[in-house]
Amino acid sequence: MAHLDFKSLYRCLLRSQLVGCAFNTRGLQNIGLAYALDPGLQKIYSDDPHGLQRARRRHLKFYNTHPFWNPLLVGIFLTLESKISRKLFPPASLPGVKSTLVYTLSAIGDSFFSGSLMVTWSLVTMVLVMAGLYWPAIILGVIFFVSVQLFKIYVFYQGYVQGIVFVQRLKQWNLINWGTRLKLVNSLLLLCFWLVIWPFQWHTLNFIGICILGLLMAWAFKRIQWSREIFMAAVFLFLLLLPWEQMGLDFLF
Repeated sequence: MAHLDFKSLYRCLLRSQLVGCAFNTRGLQNIGLAYALDPGLQKIYSDDPHGLQRARRRHLKFYNTHPFWNPLLVGIFLTLESKISRKLFPPASLPGVKSTLVYTLSAIGDSFFSGSLMVTWSLVTMVLVMAGLYWPAIILGVIFFVSVQLFKIYVFYQGYVQGIVFVQRLKQWNLINWGTRLKLVNSLLLLCFWLVIWPFQWHTLNFIGICILGLLMAWAFKRIQWSREIFMAAVFLFLLLLPWEQMGLDFLF
């Protein structure tokens, strides 16, 4: 594979941070993707102007995924385009491969990053701020931001060097299950947040017991695979039957 020079890769990596800036209702992030790929495409097809135009059109079709995966996909698409330019990969196969990668990574990103990891960071920050620990909250934010950028650089590099093969390695990361574990941590962090903002009184222990009972109920309903509607109806009925005044928790309502 003909390797791109550092300048072209660097420009593609920087532009991958801006994929969502040209969001539109027709192709969603397609314009941003084409913009991010363009420095690399110009280098790959430097001797083939018509091939460059065809490559640009290929990536102007519908595209949408989680922002944290854009650098990885940009790296993979550059590798595939390099193979297409040397007739090692059929252009007709790119849309199918692209759709599979985009939708799979989008689901993983929404579940692990947006639905779990970023919520964990937010809850920890909220607990620290409400506890008056402002500098630890700021330091945590800086560490999280830097870690995300290092992650993007890493996956961009691996996507470009290994191509689709690297996606197979992502399965070993088991991000979906890690997201489930983080959601459990988030429920405990939410309890910590409640304990920080509410003064500790005797009825707080009762409240903690209710929260633990709610977690046990959620676990039980998940095990027997009931629908969310049945679960919420059961929780609502359970809350209605509780003696809130006797438990000293009537202030919640």
